[in-house]
Amino acid sequence: MEPLEDLSGIDENPIIPLDSILPPELFLIPIKSRPVFPGIITPLIVPSGKFAKAVEESLKGNSFLGLVLLKDEENEKETSENIYQFGVVAKILKKVNLPDGAVNILINTVRRFKIDSYTNIDPLLGKVSYPEEESGAPKNTIKAMMRTLLVMTRELAQNNPLFTEEMKLTMLNVNEPGKMADFVCSILNLEKEEYQSVIESNILKERIEKVLLFLKKEIELVSIQREISDQIQDKIDKQQRQFFLREQLKAIQNELGIKDDKFEKKYEKFLERLKAIGADPEVIEEVARELDKFSYADPNTGDYNVIRNYLDILESLPWESAPTRDIDLDKAKRTLDRDHYKLEDVKDRILEFLAVKKLKSDEKGTILLLVGPPGVGKTSIAKSIAEAMGRKFFRFSVGGMRDEAEIKGHRRTYIGSMPGKIISALRITKEKDCVILLDEIDKLAVGIQGDPASALLEVLDPEQNKNFRDHYLDLPFDISNVFFIATANTLDSISRILMDRMEVINLSGYITDEKVQIFQRYLWKKVLNKNGVAPYGIDFDKKAIIALIDSYSRESGVRGLEKMTDKLVRKIAMKIVKKEPFPKVIQEKDLENFLGVPKFTDERMIRTLVPGTALGLAWTSVGGATLLIEALFVKGKGGILLTGMIGKTMEESSSIALSYIKNLLSKDDLFTDKMVHLHVPDGATPKDGPSAGITMATAILSLALHTRVKAGFGMTGELTLTGEVLSIGGLREKIVAAKRVGIHKIIYPKDNLQHLEEIPDYVKKGMSFYPVSRFEEVAKILFDEKLLNKQNPSVFSESKSGSIVAKKTAREKKQTKKKASPKKKAVGKKKNK
Repeated sequence: MEPLEDLSGIDENPIIPLDSILPPELFLIPIKSRPVFPGIITPLIVPSGKFAKAVEESLKGNSFLGLVLLKDEENEKETSENIYQFGVVAKILKKVNLPDGAVNILINTVRRFKIDSYTNIDPLLGKVSYPEEESGAPKNTIKAMMRTLLVMTRELAQNNPLFTEEMKLTMLNVNEPGKMADFVCSILNLEKEEYQSVIESNILKERIEKVLLFLKKEIELVSIQREISDQIQDKIDKQQRQFFLREQLKAIQNELGIKDDKFEKKYEKFLERLKAIGADPEVIEEVARELDKFSYADPNTGDYNVIRNYLDILESLPWESAPTRDIDLDKAKRTLDRDHYKLEDVKDRILEFLAVKKLKSDEKGTILLLVGPPGVGKTSIAKSIAEAMGRKFFRFSVGGMRDEAEIKGHRRTYIGSMPGKIISALRITKEKDCVILLDEIDKLAVGIQGDPASALLEVLDPEQNKNFRDHYLDLPFDISNVFFIATANTLDSISRILMDRMEVINLSGYITDEKVQIFQRYLWKKVLNKNGVAPYGIDFDKKAIIALIDSYSRESGVRGLEKMTDKLVRKIAMKIVKKEPFPKVIQEKDLENFLGVPKFTDERMIRTLVPGTALGLAWTSVGGATLLIEALFVKGKGGILLTGMIGKTMEESSSIALSYIKNLLSKDDLFTDKMVHLHVPDGATPKDGPSAGITMATAILSLALHTRVKAGFGMTGELTLTGEVLSIGGLREKIVAAKRVGIHKIIYPKDNLQHLEEIPDYVKKGMSFYPVSRFEEVAKILFDEKLLNKQNPSVFSESKSGSIVAKKTAREKKQTKKKASPKKKAVGKKKNK
C-alpha cells in the first residue's frame, strides 16, 4: 500500500509513513449499520460516556482509534462480546465537543486490524495486530479484475441517480486495486455481514471477487427498479394523454351539440326528476356532486364503476311520494276471508288500519308483529294483507342474521358494498308504501359485525324512519309509508325496546273444527293440484279428516297436516301411475294403509287414574301442550328429586309445591322418612315456566292422600307459598291443547277471567272452566271434600269452602235460556185453556 500524507504538517524532518507508527494497543469504538473502509476521511460522532472518554485518552497518546462493527445493535451484552474481531484503525484529525457530552471527531481511516485480546473494558482497550495484504493472484489477473470492477461501477453510476459527481470523480482517481474495491463496497447498499466479510478479506483477489458479486446484484436491482419506474411513467403518460383526448372530445361534442354518453344522460334526467318532485336539498346536492365526478372519471378506473353503481341505485329508488290509493273495505274483507279461516282479531286490525287510512291518507306506516307457533299462517296472512291493501309485497327473513349491514347497508368505502335489505326492497317494488315482511324476527342473532336488532330500531320507529339513512346511500330516505309486518314464534327472545315499536297480535293454534274447515276449504285442493292428482276427482270423508288430524298431525298449526296429506296423496299418485285401484273417497279405514300406524292416540294423559299424577297445561313456542306430572315416594330423609329436563323456574315451583303441601296436611310425619320423586315425562324435551305450580302441588297431594284426582281435568296456574294461584300467559293455546287431547274441564287462575272472555265461544264450546284464586279451591274440585276435611278441618271445612261452580260460556248461557223459554209458553197456554 502506498504511504499516506502526514496531515499534522510538513517540516524539515523526512516523512514517516503512518503504517510504521501504528500502536500495538487501540481504544476500540463500536459503530452501527456499516463500517468505514480504509482510505476515507469522514466525521464521526461519539456518544458521551466511556466511548467519549476513550477518544480523550487516545488524543493524550498517539491519536489512533480502532473502529469495529457491532454484531447486534439491540443486544445488551458486554461490548467485547458483541463486536467483530476485524476492524479499521483511524487517525483523529480534529475534535469538537458537543453540548450533551458527546464529541464530533474528524478521522482518517488507515488500514485493517485484528483484535487479539482485551486489556481493559471501560474504556474498551485491546491488543491488535495488522495483517499484511496478499495478492492471491498474478498481477495481470488483478489488473483485469480491477478493470472489470471499474466498468461495472461506471455502469452502475450511469443508471443510479444517487451517484454524485464527486463519487464518480473519486472513482476515476483511485488506481490501487485494494482501495478501489474498498471504495466501491462503501457506496453499495449491503447487509452488515456482507460489509464485514469485505473488511476481513486480506487476500486482494478474494476481496475483489466479493465486491464484483455484490456489484452485479446491485446492477440487477437497479435495472429492475428502472423497468418498474418506466412502466409507471408510461401508464401515467397514457392516462394523461387519454384524459386530454377525452376533454378535447367533450369540448368538440359541446360545440357541435352532441352528447354521446348514455349514462350521463340518464343521470342528468334523474337530477331533473329530483328537482321536479322537490326532493330534499341534501339529496339534490349530493346527486349533482356525484354526477360532476362521474363526468370527469376515467372509465378504466375503479372509481368510475363505484360512482356509476351509486348513481344507478339512487336512480332506481322511488323518490316520489306514495300514490293515493282507493281503499275498498268490502273488497279487503273478502280477500282476507277468502284466504284465511277465522283469525277475526287479525282481520279486524287490518280493516281498522285501512279505515283510518281512508279517513286520513297521510297516516304513516304501521308495524304489526304476528306471534304464533309454526304453521298457523303468519307469512300467508302478510301476503293477503298486501293484496287486500293493493300494495306490492316483499319478504326477507332476518332469522340468524348477525350483521347489521344486512339491514342498514355497507359503507361505500368497502369493496363490493351494497345497500341494506330495506333499500333493496324499495328498489325491487319501486313503491314507497309497499308491505315488507320481516320474517322470524325472534331469531335475530348478535355477531362481531354488530347487532341487527338495534339496527331495526330506526327502521321500525315511525318518528325516526321518515329520514332513514342507509349506510350505503348516506342520504335521508322516507320509509314512513312502508307497512312493516314482523313474524315470530315467541316474544321471549325479542328485545323489549324493539317490541315496544310494534303492535303484537297473537295467532294461537287451531282446534280440530278449525283444522277441518281449513282442510276442506284450502288444503285439500292445494295438495291435489301440487301432486297432479286433481283431475281424478278424489274426495276426503269428514270423519277421515278428523281422524287424520287427531291421529297423525296433532300440532298447533297445519303444516304437519299438509305434510301428512302430501304423503297420502303421493301414495295415491303411485297407484294411479301403476294403474292399480285406489279409493275415490278416502275413508277413516284407509288412513292406516296409506300412512301407517297412528302417531297419536288417546293416551294416558286423558285419564290420570293413578294416585300421584296430575295433568297440567303448558305453553311452548310451537303452541300449547299437555304436561303429565308424576309423583312417587322413595326412601330418603325428606326433600324432592326432580327428573325430566326441568328448568330452574320449574325447580323452584316444585320446591314451593312440596313446602305448601307439607304445611297444608296435618300429618307432620308423612314426609319425614320419605323423599318425593317428581317426574315430567318426555324427559328429552326441555321444560320451564311457573304455570305448572298447582299441577305439581296436585300430584304431591294426590300421592300423600293416596287418592287419584277426578278424571278429565287439566289445570294451569302459578302457586305461591301461601297457597295463592297467580295468573299465567297463553291461556288460549293451553285450552286448544286440552281440547285437542279430549280434556274438557279446565282449572285456571281467577286473575285470567278477562282473558277467558276474550277467547271466541267456538273455541270454548263444550268445555267447563273453573276459576280459582287459592289452591284449597283446586283441591276441593279434584278430591272428595270429606277426605280433605279429615286431613285439615280448619282449611277444608265445608262451612268455609262454599261451592265451586264451573264458568259457563256465553253460548251455553243462551242455550240454557232457549231451553227454559218453551216451558213458560206451555204454562201460559194451559192457563188460557
